[in-house]
Amino acid sequence: MKKILMIFALMTGMVAARAQQSSGDYYEGLSRKIGFSQMIAPHGLEITYDKTVHVIFPAPVRYVDLGSTNLIAGKADGAENVIRVKAAKKHFRQETNMSVITEDGNFYTFNVKYADEPLLLNVEMCDFIHDGETVNQPNNAMEIYLQDLDNESPRLVRLIMKSVYKQDKRKIRHIGSKRFGVQFLLKGLYAHNDLLYFHTQVKNRTNVPFDVDFVTYKIIDKKVVKRTAMQEQVIYPLRAFNYVTRINGQSSGCTVFALPKFTIPDDKKLVVEMCEKQGGRHQSFEVDNDDLMLAETINELKVR
Repeated sequence: MKKILMIFALMTGMVAARAQQSSGDYYEGLSRKIGFSQMIAPHGLEITYDKTVHVIFPAPVRYVDLGSTNLIAGKADGAENVIRVKAAKKHFRQETNMSVITEDGNFYTFNVKYADEPLLLNVEMCDFIHDGETVNQPNNAMEIYLQDLDNESPRLVRLIMKSVYKQDKRKIRHIGSKRFGVQFLLKGLYAHNDLLYFHTQVKNRTNVPFDVDFVTYKIIDKKVVKRTAMQEQVIYPLRAFNYVTRINGQSSGCTVFALPKFTIPDDKKLVVEMCEKQGGRHQSFEVDNDDLMLAETINELKVR
């Protein structure tokens, strides 16, 4: 009888021990495996020590992460959408990775390895983005929501600006300025969620090119008493589609600005000013709160 009890206890212990063994997956095999459709396939990138590899993205770079200290990477001087990459030491053997997030909300990942002579020294990422479901391949870019857009989809913001720009309709005809043969117009004002979209146009009727130094959006007092400081609230654009920096003679150009949602008190006004670089043909126009409240909703636009 004792032998039977000992054998039973031994068998029970063996079963319990087997039950405690992991199946190899997290949480005792209960976790779901990541499917092929959820994978962001990395791009292969070769780098070397004596040469620099440049990767060009379709939008300014917001974030770069390097998998190891064998890599050196950073933005190219004067270019927000170009990353330069090279090896920190010669002939490292272990493959590593690099991840990049761009301003338009796209996520890119690369498997990086050392090569004495990289096949590609300059890589453009624009043509590589595709929708995995459409082409039945894994995604190679995933949309990221950015804090400065109030968690609005960067792709949707860009799509809205592109749609406004392509339709090129003049919804507003009473706001603008004209000086020195140059016109600065507000063609349309749109609203969607927590963002406002200003559709502007610059017309140069002279033969002298107009170079834009900067464009500012400021809320100021309507009436300024002499010898008192004028209070200004600067509204910084979050995005700009087709930002025009030079208008040649006898030509024009349009830009769509995306700004955070705001309202204008009754005793204040919005002044949009465009200054000429190394020149004096500055332009400005004013927007009241009544004009702001008449902003057209994006839902009425044909966004494609």
